[in-house]
Amino acid sequence: MAETRLILGDCLIELRKLKTESVDLIYADPPYNLSGESNLTVHSGKPVKLDKGEWDKIENLHEFNINWIRECIRILKPHGTIWISGTLHNHPSVGMALKQLDLWIINDIVWYKPNATPLLSRNRLVPSTELIWLASKNKNYYFDYNLAKKMNKGKQMRNLWILNAKRHITPHPTEKPEELLERIILLGSKEGDTIFDPFMGSGTTGVVAKRCNRNFIGIENNPQYFLWAKERVNNEEEKNIDFSNFKKVEKQIRIPFSEKSR
Repeated sequence: MAETRLILGDCLIELRKLKTESVDLIYADPPYNLSGESNLTVHSGKPVKLDKGEWDKIENLHEFNINWIRECIRILKPHGTIWISGTLHNHPSVGMALKQLDLWIINDIVWYKPNATPLLSRNRLVPSTELIWLASKNKNYYFDYNLAKKMNKGKQMRNLWILNAKRHITPHPTEKPEELLERIILLGSKEGDTIFDPFMGSGTTGVVAKRCNRNFIGIENNPQYFLWAKERVNNEEEKNIDFSNFKKVEKQIRIPFSEKSR
């Protein structure tokens, strides 16, 4: 049975307590540094100030990225991989940090969202993608190439992943679709491996890791997000999860592509 360990605290502090070379795959969705007084987004068709929370306001973004990635690499096993989500706001810094830390960059994956939120302004293109760096300590890393082909109907899987954005299960503002994590975890690890998420958020990585029979370690510094994650991960095996204690819960429609490929 998969084991899970959920940690409430600052990732830079808690990361230092984890054992060296103890995890097989790391998925990180770090702060994108999008929030700001002059930044806008769309909510219910209206422009609103873009403020995801204090956690998304980093004074020295590159120094922050170097510090947490360095600690992640320390706990990553020699054959392991690290997957880091981002947008143009933080993606260049993450890529530079990976190079500065002498990592082997395997891929830059483009997640294309056909149903991305429309743009109210008329002076630029509609943002419809997020980016994922995939890197390792060396060239001898684990990657399930054959499963990737099965998922892609017998053809080589490309680095352009077309997956719809989904309504969130919790009110967390940057919750990722379970399909995205299923693909990453199934391609980058084996059953019984340990998955680590330093910015756990509402626990999507942990839910998918448990579902796929992987061990999981997650760190989250926001007490409310931590409770949501704990609720989801602990109840993953139950068919009917009660999210009535969540605020503004929205239904999520899932496409179980991974079931067909197992």
